Amino acid sequence: MQFSIRAVLTQTEAILKSLPAIVQENGIDALIIDIVQFYAELGALQLGMPYVHVSTGVHHDYSGYTPLCLYGWPHETTPAALARNREGVAKWANLLESINGGIKAHAESLGLKIDWNDLSSTLSPFASITQVPRTFDFEGSHWPSQFDHTGPFHNGKGREKVDFPWERLTGEPLIYASMGTILNGQVDVFRTIVAAVAKTKNLQLVLSIGDQVDPKQIGPVPNNAIIAKRVPQLELLKQTTVCITHAGLNTVLESLAQGVPQLAIPITYDQPGVAARIAHQKTGAVTSLAGLTADHLAFILEEVLTNPAYRENARKLQKAIIEANGLSVAADLIEESLGTGKKVNAAA
Repeated sequence: MQFSIRAVLTQTEAILKSLPAIVQENGIDALIIDIVQFYAELGALQLGMPYVHVSTGVHHDYSGYTPLCLYGWPHETTPAALARNREGVAKWANLLESINGGIKAHAESLGLKIDWNDLSSTLSPFASITQVPRTFDFEGSHWPSQFDHTGPFHNGKGREKVDFPWERLTGEPLIYASMGTILNGQVDVFRTIVAAVAKTKNLQLVLSIGDQVDPKQIGPVPNNAIIAKRVPQLELLKQTTVCITHAGLNTVLESLAQGVPQLAIPITYDQPGVAARIAHQKTGAVTSLAGLTADHLAFILEEVLTNPAYRENARKLQKAIIEANGLSVAADLIEESLGTGKKVNAAA
């Protein structure tokens, strides 16, 4: 995590140095900033520009009312849980403090007065939008007035066309598995998934392994298993019975948009927080990467397959996502917050 955040802050420093010229040359009037591009909003503050924050991952709740998304803790309201949440925020603040020296120096050189002890101090006063549906998130009424849950931003357009052997689908219940596009180089995890699905009869597996692994490295697989570096995920999910996932927010939201329950194996970043929400809303089951075995994974997969509550809850989320129309609402909220659009009501 520290390595990744240091890389992000290096990017932010480059953004802050190049932003004034880019804004001037292109006549930019406002900025939309991903919340995980930490401190990029300092560029907007320097230029006196309006800016909106958007969370493509899970939003960061620094209040302590709910667990910060970097942790897989359950949502609880006991004094002990709230103290745990605040301690988690403090640890995260200390991590940022240990590596944000370059950002601080840049801000000071510009005369920007920033409360570095308050992680929410530079949150956009105009709008902060998350694609996490309200019905998938932890409960809470503590959010600032400019914060909105909209629902997923994806609509399937603009994706690269991926060839897939659709003729190889057998009609058996389909298990789709993907460990994402970034941290997907662990061959042992893919082998465990293949072995776990093979232990349950009359299932077909489609496993997306990304570009870091050669399919041959996985070894022998059942004849009806399809191993591919890339797959058309949205189209596959429409035929999927259970999605085995690293709990990346986009994959989970795309699963929920199709009413597909999940079996989550979170790794890092906001994935523990996504997995905690899966467990909280009972749209699937969660297990740990540590000590993962084929027998254990097969046991959990059988639970998700046979317990109808998981699919029922996933379908409730599907209905909420459809009704929320998150992408359009997010666009309308941005326009409204910048004074260019009509007033909207977000309730995903």
